[in-house]
Amino acid sequence: MSPTATIILIVVILVVIAAVVYGVQVMRRKQLQHTFGPEYDRAVADSGSRTEAEKELREREKKHAALELKPLSPEAQTTYAANWEEVQIQFVDSPVEAVTAADELVTRLITDRGYPTAEYDERLATLSVEHARTLEHYRKAHEISRRNTAGEANTEDLRQALVHYRALFADLLGTDPVPSTGTTTPVSTSDAPTPAPRRAADESESPARDTSR
Repeated sequence: MSPTATIILIVVILVVIAAVVYGVQVMRRKQLQHTFGPEYDRAVADSGSRTEAEKELREREKKHAALELKPLSPEAQTTYAANWEEVQIQFVDSPVEAVTAADELVTRLITDRGYPTAEYDERLATLSVEHARTLEHYRKAHEISRRNTAGEANTEDLRQALVHYRALFADLLGTDPVPSTGTTTPVSTSDAPTPAPRRAADESESPARDTSR
């Protein structure tokens, strides 16, 4: 083989290798974008580097794969749904306490599913692998909850917090915790229903509840 033919062959091989490497990178990028959805763009924006962001997201996938996640039993789903409905009913009279209860209930559900809950940032990172599309709801709810603790949130803020908590709660639960019955009050967001008002059926089922209202 002549020197020219050898050089051409080497160039062709290098081009093929580069094309394969590029194709693999594109495939991995699309996989990450599909897995993380809006979290992919957020990670890129936060890090300022697509390469660093993708490295971080792959680390999240590795940590997530090491978790022993557990599906909820039908009985546990029913119990959690009932607990959530109680939180929504509580909101009518005590919105501050209801948002605190919602945060605690969501955290308990996260724990029962097998996710770590010690650090908020770690919680977000591991949840982002399977629940990226509702994670922004959790961030907004957490921020309002923080302001609620500081006494800086108004009633509308608290209502929005409960809507945001419900979005992640339903995602983790695998079902709408309180299916629509036509008695809920309309809200400005379509992402999740608003807290349901007190219903006549609820009053009759719980004799201990105050019925003088």
